[in-house]
Amino acid sequence: MSLTLLIIMATATATLLYAINTLMPTKPDINKLSPYECGFDPLGNARSPISIQFFLVAILFILFDLEIILLLPMPWSINTNPTITTTTMTTALLIILTLGLVYEWLQGGLEWTE
Repeated sequence: MSLTLLIIMATATATLLYAINTLMPTKPDINKLSPYECGFDPLGNARSPISIQFFLVAILFILFDLEIILLLPMPWSINTNPTITTTTMTTALLIILTLGLVYEWLQGGLEWTE
């Protein structure tokens, strides 16, 4: 019963928010479309390009961070899986993580000089 009520309430909330968003008139003006920096006029271009090297390092950080997240539940999986399976999976993930880091290092993906 409570799951049905939860689904109904979530659907009703989503429908209501969608209806409000589509039915409310929007009146864009120059003040709403201008960038805002703590009450001051912007000092520079808000759309300045970022370094591709910074972008690549950020993507690498996200990828390696996701692999580390896969390693976090491994100590608790010893209780449900055999120890040899958990050890093998943990070792395989660590080897993949290390090989990926070495590959990026050798390819120069972590160098800041251009």
